[in-house]
Amino acid sequence: MKIDSHQHFWKFDPIRHEWIDDSMSVIKSDFLPKDLESILKKNSIDGSILVQTDQTEKENDDLLHLAEQNNFIKAVVGWVDLRDKNVEECLAYYSKNIYFKGVRHIVQSEEQDFLLREDFQNGIGKLRKFNLTYDILIFPNQLESAIQLVKKFPNQKFILDHSAKPDIKNQRINFWKRQIEILAESQNVFCKISGIVTEANLSHWEYEDFTPYLNVVFNAFGEDRIMFGSDWPVCLLAASYKEVYDLILNYINDFSEHQKAKLLGLNALRIYNITD
Repeated sequence: MKIDSHQHFWKFDPIRHEWIDDSMSVIKSDFLPKDLESILKKNSIDGSILVQTDQTEKENDDLLHLAEQNNFIKAVVGWVDLRDKNVEECLAYYSKNIYFKGVRHIVQSEEQDFLLREDFQNGIGKLRKFNLTYDILIFPNQLESAIQLVKKFPNQKFILDHSAKPDIKNQRINFWKRQIEILAESQNVFCKISGIVTEANLSHWEYEDFTPYLNVVFNAFGEDRIMFGSDWPVCLLAASYKEVYDLILNYINDFSEHQKAKLLGLNALRIYNITD
Protein backbone atom coordinates (compact mmCIF):
# COMPACT_ATOMS: atom_id res chain seq x y z
CA MET A 1 0.00 0.00 0.00
CA LYS A 2 1.32 3.44 -0.97
CA ILE A 3 0.74 6.20 1.56
CA ASP A 4 1.24 9.96 1.39
CA SER A 5 2.38 10.56 4.97
CA HIS A 6 1.73 14.32 5.07
CA GLN A 7 -1.13 16.36 3.61
CA HIS A 8 -3.60 19.01 4.76
CA PHE A 9 -7.21 20.11 4.28
CA TRP A 10 -8.81 23.42 5.13
CA LYS A 11 -11.67 25.77 4.37
CA PHE A 12 -9.80 29.00 3.84
CA ASP A 13 -10.41 31.66 6.46
CA PRO A 14 -8.29 34.87 6.31
CA ILE A 15 -8.16 35.08 10.10
CA ARG A 16 -7.48 31.46 10.97
CA HIS A 17 -5.07 31.12 8.04
CA GLU A 18 -3.27 34.43 8.41
CA TRP A 19 0.00 32.66 7.57
CA ILE A 20 -1.26 32.37 3.99
CA ASP A 21 -0.36 35.85 2.76
CA ASP A 22 -0.85 37.53 -0.61
CA SER A 23 2.29 35.91 -2.01
CA MET A 24 0.60 32.53 -1.54
CA SER A 25 -2.51 33.18 -3.64
CA VAL A 26 -2.38 29.69 -5.16
CA ILE A 27 -3.34 28.17 -1.80
CA LYS A 28 -5.72 30.93 -0.72
CA SER A 29 -8.66 28.64 -1.30
CA ASP A 30 -10.53 25.65 0.09
CA PHE A 31 -8.76 22.29 -0.13
CA LEU A 32 -10.95 19.30 0.71
CA PRO A 33 -11.00 15.52 0.18
CA LYS A 34 -12.71 15.76 -3.20
CA ASP A 35 -9.76 17.84 -4.42
CA LEU A 36 -7.11 15.32 -3.38
CA GLU A 37 -8.74 11.94 -3.95
CA SER A 38 -8.48 12.06 -7.73
CA ILE A 39 -4.86 13.23 -7.51
CA LEU A 40 -3.96 10.27 -5.31
CA LYS A 41 -5.66 7.86 -7.71
CA LYS A 42 -3.87 9.39 -10.69
CA ASN A 43 -0.55 8.79 -8.93
CA SER A 44 -1.50 5.27 -7.75
CA ILE A 45 -1.37 6.28 -4.08
CA ASP A 46 -3.78 4.37 -1.85
CA GLY A 47 -4.16 6.67 1.12
CA SER A 48 -2.90 9.59 3.13
CA ILE A 49 -2.17 10.88 6.61
CA LEU A 50 -4.00 14.11 7.38
CA VAL A 51 -2.01 16.63 9.46
CA GLN A 52 -3.23 19.62 11.44
CA THR A 53 -2.70 23.24 10.46
CA ASP A 54 -4.78 24.94 13.18
CA GLN A 55 -3.91 24.75 16.85
CA THR A 56 -7.49 24.12 17.94
CA GLU A 57 -9.41 21.10 19.15
CA LYS A 58 -12.22 22.10 16.81
CA GLU A 59 -9.96 21.29 13.88
CA ASN A 60 -9.32 17.86 15.41
CA ASP A 61 -13.05 17.21 15.31
CA ASP A 62 -13.29 18.44 11.71
CA LEU A 63 -10.34 16.34 10.52
CA LEU A 64 -11.57 13.22 12.31
CA HIS A 65 -14.98 13.70 10.70
CA LEU A 66 -13.31 13.88 7.28
CA ALA A 67 -11.39 10.68 8.04
CA GLU A 68 -14.59 8.89 8.98
CA GLN A 69 -16.22 10.02 5.73
CA ASN A 70 -13.31 9.31 3.35
CA ASN A 71 -11.74 5.88 3.20
CA PHE A 72 -8.45 7.11 1.71
CA ILE A 73 -7.63 9.08 4.89
CA LYS A 74 -5.84 6.49 7.01
CA ALA A 75 -4.84 8.62 10.02
CA VAL A 76 -5.02 12.08 11.58
CA VAL A 77 -2.19 13.93 13.30
CA GLY A 78 -4.03 16.51 15.37
CA TRP A 79 -3.29 19.10 18.03
CA VAL A 80 -3.78 19.29 21.76
CA ASP A 81 -2.22 21.80 24.11
CA LEU A 82 0.57 19.69 25.56
CA ARG A 83 1.27 22.50 28.04
CA ASP A 84 -2.15 22.21 29.67
CA LYS A 85 -2.28 20.63 33.12
CA ASN A 86 -5.29 18.55 31.99
CA VAL A 87 -3.56 17.28 28.85
CA GLU A 88 -3.92 13.63 29.85
CA GLU A 89 -7.71 13.88 29.86
CA CYS A 90 -7.63 15.45 26.41
CA LEU A 91 -5.34 12.75 25.02
CA ALA A 92 -7.52 10.04 26.53
CA TYR A 93 -10.56 11.52 24.79
CA TYR A 94 -9.03 11.80 21.32
CA SER A 95 -7.13 8.52 21.44
CA LYS A 96 -10.46 6.68 21.58
CA ASN A 97 -10.91 7.60 17.92
CA ILE A 98 -9.21 4.98 15.73
CA TYR A 99 -8.00 7.64 13.28
CA PHE A 100 -6.26 9.83 15.86
CA LYS A 101 -2.66 8.60 15.68
CA GLY A 102 -0.48 11.52 16.70
CA VAL A 103 -0.04 15.11 17.81
CA ARG A 104 1.77 18.11 16.35
CA HIS A 105 2.50 21.63 17.55
CA ILE A 106 3.65 24.37 15.15
CA VAL A 107 6.95 24.81 16.95
CA GLN A 108 8.53 26.61 13.99
CA SER A 109 6.49 29.64 15.06
CA GLU A 110 7.67 29.45 18.68
CA GLU A 111 10.87 30.54 20.40
CA GLN A 112 14.04 28.58 19.71
CA ASP A 113 13.95 26.50 22.91
CA PHE A 114 10.19 25.90 23.03
CA LEU A 115 10.66 22.11 22.94
CA LEU A 116 12.55 22.32 26.24
CA ARG A 117 9.72 23.97 28.18
CA GLU A 118 8.89 21.94 31.29
CA ASP A 119 5.12 22.14 30.77
CA PHE A 120 5.45 21.10 27.11
CA GLN A 121 7.68 18.15 27.99
CA ASN A 122 5.15 17.10 30.62
CA GLY A 123 2.65 16.70 27.78
CA ILE A 124 5.16 14.85 25.60
CA GLY A 125 5.63 12.42 28.46
CA LYS A 126 1.91 11.51 28.34
CA LEU A 127 1.79 10.51 24.67
CA ARG A 128 3.25 7.01 24.93
CA LYS A 129 0.52 5.93 27.36
CA PHE A 130 -1.95 6.39 24.50
CA ASN A 131 0.34 5.02 21.76
CA LEU A 132 0.49 8.41 20.04
CA THR A 133 3.33 9.76 17.90
CA TYR A 134 4.67 13.32 17.97
CA ASP A 135 5.45 15.22 14.74
CA ILE A 136 8.32 17.70 15.14
CA LEU A 137 7.81 20.83 12.99
CA ILE A 138 10.87 23.05 13.32
CA PHE A 139 13.46 25.14 11.53
CA PRO A 140 17.16 24.16 11.54
CA ASN A 141 17.96 26.55 14.41
CA GLN A 142 15.62 24.51 16.63
CA LEU A 143 17.31 21.17 15.92
CA GLU A 144 19.54 21.35 18.97
CA SER A 145 16.46 21.54 21.21
CA ALA A 146 14.89 18.64 19.30
CA ILE A 147 18.00 16.53 19.93
CA GLN A 148 17.68 17.11 23.66
CA LEU A 149 13.96 16.35 23.58
CA VAL A 150 14.17 13.00 21.82
CA LYS A 151 16.99 11.84 24.08
CA LYS A 152 14.89 12.61 27.15
CA PHE A 153 12.03 10.42 25.85
CA PRO A 154 13.76 7.42 24.22
CA ASN A 155 10.58 5.31 24.13
CA GLN A 156 8.47 7.96 22.42
CA LYS A 157 8.07 7.92 18.62
CA PHE A 158 9.08 11.25 17.09
CA ILE A 159 8.61 12.13 13.42
CA LEU A 160 10.61 14.98 11.92
CA ASP A 161 8.42 16.89 9.46
CA HIS A 162 9.90 18.29 6.25
CA SER A 163 13.41 17.15 7.23
CA ALA A 164 13.56 20.24 9.51
CA LYS A 165 13.24 22.60 6.56
CA PRO A 166 16.83 22.98 5.30
CA ASP A 167 17.66 26.21 3.49
CA ILE A 168 17.84 24.73 0.02
CA LYS A 169 17.25 28.05 -1.71
CA ASN A 170 20.53 29.45 -0.38
CA GLN A 171 22.35 26.09 -0.47
CA ARG A 172 23.07 26.13 3.26
CA ILE A 173 23.71 22.62 4.45
CA ASN A 174 26.60 22.22 6.92
CA PHE A 175 24.94 23.10 10.25
CA TRP A 176 21.69 21.40 9.29
CA LYS A 177 23.57 18.27 8.14
CA ARG A 178 25.46 17.88 11.39
CA GLN A 179 22.36 18.35 13.50
CA ILE A 180 20.37 15.87 11.39
CA GLU A 181 23.13 13.30 11.84
CA ILE A 182 23.07 13.76 15.62
CA LEU A 183 19.26 13.67 15.77
CA ALA A 184 19.16 10.47 13.72
CA GLU A 185 21.39 8.71 16.24
CA SER A 186 18.27 8.43 18.38
CA GLN A 187 16.48 5.39 16.98
CA ASN A 188 13.08 6.66 18.14
CA VAL A 189 13.17 9.44 15.52
CA PHE A 190 11.77 9.07 12.00
CA CYS A 191 11.85 11.53 9.11
CA LYS A 192 9.46 12.68 6.40
CA ILE A 193 10.71 13.57 2.95
CA SER A 194 8.08 16.27 2.66
CA GLY A 195 7.84 20.02 2.32
CA ILE A 196 11.27 20.44 0.78
CA VAL A 197 10.17 21.97 -2.54
CA THR A 198 8.98 25.05 -0.68
CA GLU A 199 12.42 25.44 0.90
CA ALA A 200 13.98 25.81 -2.57
CA ASN A 201 13.56 28.66 -5.05
CA LEU A 202 9.78 28.58 -5.51
CA SER A 203 9.80 29.68 -9.13
CA HIS A 204 12.94 27.96 -10.39
CA TRP A 205 14.29 24.69 -9.04
CA GLU A 206 15.82 21.53 -10.46
CA TYR A 207 15.63 17.99 -9.10
CA GLU A 208 19.39 18.12 -8.60
CA ASP A 209 18.98 20.96 -6.07
CA PHE A 210 17.59 18.46 -3.58
CA THR A 211 20.10 15.64 -4.01
CA PRO A 212 22.65 16.77 -1.36
CA TYR A 213 19.86 17.15 1.20
CA LEU A 214 18.24 13.83 0.36
CA ASN A 215 21.66 12.20 0.63
CA VAL A 216 22.00 13.53 4.18
CA VAL A 217 18.57 12.28 5.24
CA PHE A 218 18.97 8.83 3.70
CA ASN A 219 22.47 8.37 5.07
CA ALA A 220 21.36 9.47 8.53
CA PHE A 221 18.00 7.73 8.91
CA GLY A 222 18.20 4.77 6.54
CA GLU A 223 15.42 3.11 4.59
CA ASP A 224 13.42 1.97 7.66
CA ARG A 225 12.92 5.42 9.20
CA ILE A 226 11.98 7.56 6.18
CA MET A 227 8.60 8.13 4.56
CA PHE A 228 7.31 10.11 1.61
CA GLY A 229 4.92 13.01 2.17
CA SER A 230 3.61 15.54 -0.34
CA ASP A 231 2.75 18.45 1.97
CA TRP A 232 -0.17 19.08 -0.39
CA PRO A 233 -1.57 21.69 -0.90
CA VAL A 234 1.28 23.80 0.52
CA CYS A 235 3.59 22.20 -2.06
CA LEU A 236 1.59 23.94 -4.80
CA LEU A 237 3.53 27.10 -3.99
CA ALA A 238 6.46 25.49 -5.79
CA ALA A 239 5.34 22.35 -7.58
CA SER A 240 2.45 20.15 -8.64
CA TYR A 241 1.65 16.98 -6.71
CA LYS A 242 3.19 14.88 -9.49
CA GLU A 243 6.41 16.91 -9.47
CA VAL A 244 6.75 16.41 -5.71
CA TYR A 245 6.12 12.69 -6.06
CA ASP A 246 8.51 12.43 -9.01
CA LEU A 247 11.22 14.04 -6.90
CA ILE A 248 11.31 11.09 -4.52
CA LEU A 249 10.65 8.53 -7.28
CA ASN A 250 13.65 9.81 -9.23
CA TYR A 251 15.87 9.65 -6.16
CA ILE A 252 14.91 6.06 -5.28
CA ASN A 253 14.80 4.84 -8.87
CA ASP A 254 17.65 2.36 -8.35
CA PHE A 255 16.39 1.08 -4.98
CA SER A 256 14.96 -2.43 -4.72
CA GLU A 257 11.19 -2.91 -4.94
CA HIS A 258 11.09 -3.76 -1.22
CA GLN A 259 13.00 -0.60 -0.33
CA LYS A 260 10.62 1.47 -2.44
CA ALA A 261 7.62 -0.16 -0.79
CA LYS A 262 8.92 0.79 2.64
CA LEU A 263 9.65 4.41 1.73
CA LEU A 264 6.37 4.92 -0.13
CA GLY A 265 4.00 3.36 2.37
CA LEU A 266 5.04 0.48 4.60
CA ASN A 267 7.09 2.67 6.92
CA ALA A 268 4.21 5.13 7.35
CA LEU A 269 1.78 2.32 8.18
CA ARG A 270 4.16 0.92 10.78
CA ILE A 271 5.27 4.20 12.33
CA TYR A 272 1.75 5.59 12.69
CA ASN A 273 0.29 2.25 13.82
CA ILE A 274 -2.14 2.04 10.90
CA THR A 275 -3.69 -1.41 10.52
CA ASP A 276 -5.96 -0.78 7.51
